[in-house]
Parts: sequence; C-alpha cells; structure tokens
Amino acid sequence: MRCLGIDYGSRRIGLSYGDALGVATPLPALVQATPGQRWAALGEVVRQRRVTDLVLGYPFNMDGTVGFKAKEMDAFADRLRDKFKLPVHLVDERLTSYEAESTIGKAKRREVRTSGIIDSRAATLILQDYLDQALPPPDTEQP
Repeated sequence: MRCLGIDYGSRRIGLSYGDALGVATPLPALVQATPGQRWAALGEVVRQRRVTDLVLGYPFNMDGTVGFKAKEMDAFADRLRDKFKLPVHLVDERLTSYEAESTIGKAKRREVRTSGIIDSRAATLILQDYLDQALPPPDTEQP
C-alpha cells in the first residue's frame, strides 16, 4: 500500500504520502503555473512513488450535504481514475485547511499559502484520516 493524499485546488494541489506503516507525511505541493503542468507533475509523483491508491479530500458542506465544490471533486476523481487507473478513495476534508492553517502564525499565512505548504498539510491530515481507518490498529498485547 502506497497512498498519495491529495488536497485539490484550482491553483495548488497539496500532496502527502503514506504507506503500510500508517504515517502520512507532507510532500511539496504542486504550484506550477498551468493545470497541464500540474497534471504532468502529479503523474511524475505517482510514478516515482509507485502509488497504489489515491486519497482525495472531499468537500462536504458543514451540514453534511454535497454542494457545487463536491461535484467538481467528483469530476476530478473521475479524471484521476481515468489517467492513473488507480483506486480513488474520497475522505471528508471539512476543516482540514483551517486546521492546517491554524499551525502557522497569522503574519506568515499569506506568504505560506502561495507556497502550497498549507495545502500539503491539509493533504497530510486527509491521508492520515484515511490510513487510521484503513489499517488495523497495532497489536498491543505483550507476550
């Protein structure tokens, strides 16, 4: 199991990586100028990391309903499936960007936001949530 966590945005794509060890770690965000360049870079990450599963943050509304942004994410998920022929797992991403941003001082948020650091931290939270649910808890029995 080699998972790539994705926090999709129209200008930046946050990324994280996790495997059977169950720990998600941030990767540099894709901040290329054009969507085509971001897709090419995403393909390179998938190939280099030999990704087996894609984990995509899914933007439910706060009341649990599906809105416009979720429909956009459905189309993105379909495109991921078509391009990479890998399973795409959707994970509730409510408040992940807020949580990721809260770890950064207010004075630096604008500067950090354009770097994609917040997006990759959000992708890490999304992927960690998935890994926590997908992997069995460690055996804590002592012999």
